[in-house]
Amino acid sequence: MIKDTIEEVRADLKSKRDALLIGHQKLKTDSDDWNKAVIIVSLFTGLLESIKLKLNLEGAGWSLAPIILSSITATMASLIKFRNFNQRMETYLQGASILTNTLLKARNHKDLDEELRQEWNSSLEKIETGLYPSERKVFLKQAHRNLIEIMSQEQKYYDKINKVNNNMIITCDSDDSSLSSGEKENNTMDKSTHRKAPLLTSDNVLHSVKEEEELMQGGRFNDEPKLKEDFENL
Repeated sequence: MIKDTIEEVRADLKSKRDALLIGHQKLKTDSDDWNKAVIIVSLFTGLLESIKLKLNLEGAGWSLAPIILSSITATMASLIKFRNFNQRMETYLQGASILTNTLLKARNHKDLDEELRQEWNSSLEKIETGLYPSERKVFLKQAHRNLIEIMSQEQKYYDKINKVNNNMIITCDSDDSSLSSGEKENNTMDKSTHRKAPLLTSDNVLHSVKEEEELMQGGRFNDEPKLKEDFENL
């Protein structure tokens, strides 16, 4: 797709930079999982060795288990080295850094000139050489989706700011992911007939106040003869 405006170049740089960062994040997650597995198997092997020595276990199974676990650990370490996680992550980070620098220059330009176009073409080489076509398709698709969601959320944010500036009432979105399911339920008033506590209304409040006043007056008038009789008996 041909991009002739500075806005299109900025959007393209952001999406490709994010694609490299998503690839780096996936590689880091895979590398961490493999390293955690190696650590767990190594610790378990040492635990078996300690148990065997303390309890003087000489069975064939106890002798073979540490050897098998050590072989598994060596195999996983070889696979980690074979997949070359560190070098690939470094390549992704370098490409993302170059794209970020080019994006900064694009933001400082008002128009797309020839110098910026050459830097843009040079920076695109990093993602084309750093990612395989299948990976580039997956990571770019995810990066595009993330950017669209971010811009959609920003549009909602600025719309609400305009409403606040115009003294208009705003409400929180029902699909706000920051609220838990319990908080969403608490924000909704239960007006059903099977609710645990009765719904307090203005009519109920007035009725309760009138009953309290009548009880107070009735108690005062009923106690007056008794007070008069006690006073005469003094």
